[in-house]
Amino acid sequence: MARSTHRVAMKTLGCKVNQVEAETIAAALVGSGARVVPEAEAEVVVVTTCTVTGEADHKARKAIRHAHALPQAPVVVVTGCGAALDDGTLAALGERVVVEADKSLVPARVTAVLGTRLKDAREPSARAGASFRTRAMVKVEDGCDNFCAYCIVPHARGVPRSAPLAEVLAEVRSLRDAGAHEVVLTGINIGRYDDAGVRLPALIEAVAATGIERIRLSSIEPEDVDEALLSAISATPAFCEHLHIPLQSGSDRTLAEMGRRYDTATYAAIVARARDAVPHLAVTTDVIVGFPGERDVDAAETLAFLERIGFAKLHVFRYSARAGTPAAAREDRVAPGTIAARAIAVRALGDRMRLEHLRGQVGRTVEVLPERPGQGTARDGSRVQFPSGAAEPGTPARLTVSAIDEAGFALTAW
Repeated sequence: MARSTHRVAMKTLGCKVNQVEAETIAAALVGSGARVVPEAEAEVVVVTTCTVTGEADHKARKAIRHAHALPQAPVVVVTGCGAALDDGTLAALGERVVVEADKSLVPARVTAVLGTRLKDAREPSARAGASFRTRAMVKVEDGCDNFCAYCIVPHARGVPRSAPLAEVLAEVRSLRDAGAHEVVLTGINIGRYDDAGVRLPALIEAVAATGIERIRLSSIEPEDVDEALLSAISATPAFCEHLHIPLQSGSDRTLAEMGRRYDTATYAAIVARARDAVPHLAVTTDVIVGFPGERDVDAAETLAFLERIGFAKLHVFRYSARAGTPAAAREDRVAPGTIAARAIAVRALGDRMRLEHLRGQVGRTVEVLPERPGQGTARDGSRVQFPSGAAEPGTPARLTVSAIDEAGFALTAW
């Protein structure tokens, strides 16, 4: 078969849901005969945007302008949350910019630009194997109705909707058969999964019954880490010992102003129950620094609470106002320099806590999924380095942790 001359690049910003949606678009395009290539070689660049903050919007516009300015003059097809809320700003960034808010229509848009017709049969298994990771993401839910004070996502994605269980299981089986050993169940608010009464715990059990070797969740809100979920994951050997539970602030005052639905005592109790239910559980989290009105005492409380919990990893975000959210209308903004200093302090604590978590793994034998020669991921989410030949990419292996690489915060194993 002649090699396709149709060349498409994928530029994806934002969350794991954006990543899996972009992978699904790419799989459809590969199934229709296109090749996924670097931006510098592409006839069409698909930009999947994020609009969660003002900074995210800035990055999206920058990515679109960059693609539009490439020497080969590609068409730039823009989708994602930024496209869903676009008021004409994105389309005005260039004469070859095409905005498509409906992600399901992006493959047809691209193939129309390329002068081809999209094949009727899409190949979801293209997301595993050589072109994609042996760890595959599966989108099971979309939308959110929490309306946190800083977040525009409910407006961009709408109310929670769940993928039918049968479709989720069919995709997992397809990915398994194509070579994936791990699936990451993703959603905007995954704890709201509900397909005709089948909730997230039952979904996890059903996914495990497909025979996939490893399952993890991308992220789950604190209030959804309940006894039913913990019972399901503790009884499911395939579920990886890792939960990402967003915190956002360690100050009760700030949490209330953010519109979060818990306080620090509730959050601490949730983590304690999770660790009791799942031995060797790694808990990671998100933290926003510099939310409007955040005082020095609030920032200090956040640092103290983070250290008290002892996270395996922190994702630290500087508050960036997003127009259309209640927080963006506040006048008690924190000075940029203060936000920067607080972010540095939280990241430094996060680095130290990650090292402490990794040191606790030394001497343990852990299951690693190699994703490339000499590198892989342990069940708790830690990145693992190992000698060449110790494990083959794509084949899970049990390796004994001998040391940690303090420069890269990675595990070294044999």
